[in-house]
Amino acid sequence: MDNPMDNPMRRFTTTGLNRRRFLAGSATTATALGLPAVTAAPARAGGRGIAAADRYPMWLALLGTAGGPSWWNGITREGISSAVVVDGAVYLVDCGAGAGRQLFRAGLDLADLRAIFITHLHSDHISDYFTLQLYGWYQNLEKAHRPVHAYGPGDRGALPPLFGHPEQVPPVISPDDPTPGLVGMTDSLLRAYATDINDRMRDNLKTDLRRLVVPHDIEIPADVPFHPNDNPTPDMAPFVVHEDDRVRVSATLVKHAPAAPAFGFRFDSHHGSVVFSGDTGVCDNLVRLATGADVLVHEVVDDQWIRGRYGQPPYTPDQEALINHHLTAHTPVADTGRVAERAGVPTLVLNHFVPGNIPESRWAQARKTYSGRLIVGRDLDRIGVGRPAR
Repeated sequence: MDNPMDNPMRRFTTTGLNRRRFLAGSATTATALGLPAVTAAPARAGGRGIAAADRYPMWLALLGTAGGPSWWNGITREGISSAVVVDGAVYLVDCGAGAGRQLFRAGLDLADLRAIFITHLHSDHISDYFTLQLYGWYQNLEKAHRPVHAYGPGDRGALPPLFGHPEQVPPVISPDDPTPGLVGMTDSLLRAYATDINDRMRDNLKTDLRRLVVPHDIEIPADVPFHPNDNPTPDMAPFVVHEDDRVRVSATLVKHAPAAPAFGFRFDSHHGSVVFSGDTGVCDNLVRLATGADVLVHEVVDDQWIRGRYGQPPYTPDQEALINHHLTAHTPVADTGRVAERAGVPTLVLNHFVPGNIPESRWAQARKTYSGRLIVGRDLDRIGVGRPAR
């Protein structure tokens, strides 16, 4: 676009560093250029860092960094969830196990929550979505900027295809509504918890949850040839899903079949920009979304670990199919660096670790394919976005 103000991803972005400066590799150089810093969270949070997050009017907190619906042995990583803070307003990205507890450990307050963004509807990204609301009743959610808007995938529209050659077709859960989106899921959760909700609205005089959090199914633009099975990640331009006085949020479809639709999100403010990959394989749509951003938060999977689950090669055709399935729906270590390099982002933050319990040195191998600043994320890390205010 000739006019950057016409680009929904650049309208709020004020940083003007060129690609060479974006890709300054050392922490010393990054600090000298005013690039984002990993910063220490409050002592109670246990985060780490090199500068105070309150110097940045826009920053993000990694609330939980473990991927997959697993409790990984030997670690303290919680389920996947992050928060973006812009001039004090809080925006939540995904609600994995422990998201609410981690939000408070990070020193954040539900009174400041503006919106929730769900990348896709796999359980490890939504398990605390409704818990956050039920517990939030007693943790300042009623004081939030009303209503809190929640955005996520709409109804899939078709069951996913069967993988491989199953001996028998599994039954369909809820055949009348087998693939609900965020709105349908929220309605079902309200019904499932009706006893508790009705009790607390009558006995504790709590506000109707439907007035506190309003879900929205993200509408994919009509000119995008999306189909959940045949074309889940068509080439497309990012589109705006939310805008308020602090931030504009854009989305794009990413590659996480059979989960469809699955989204990556970009947050642009006057201070800077941060992109979340969601769960995805290597994807041109994500590169387009992240181009020119200050920070890219990207999922990662250890391809060596994936292959090791199936023993030593040579693999059978079925084993190869399963390995390829995992490695096209997620992004191996080296490829995360290649994606960030293509997008020209100065800071790559690895997140959503699968497995969640291997040495960080393995994830640091992304440096071999990326010349910018790499952060191997830990729970409750704070990362400045853009330039510090002082």
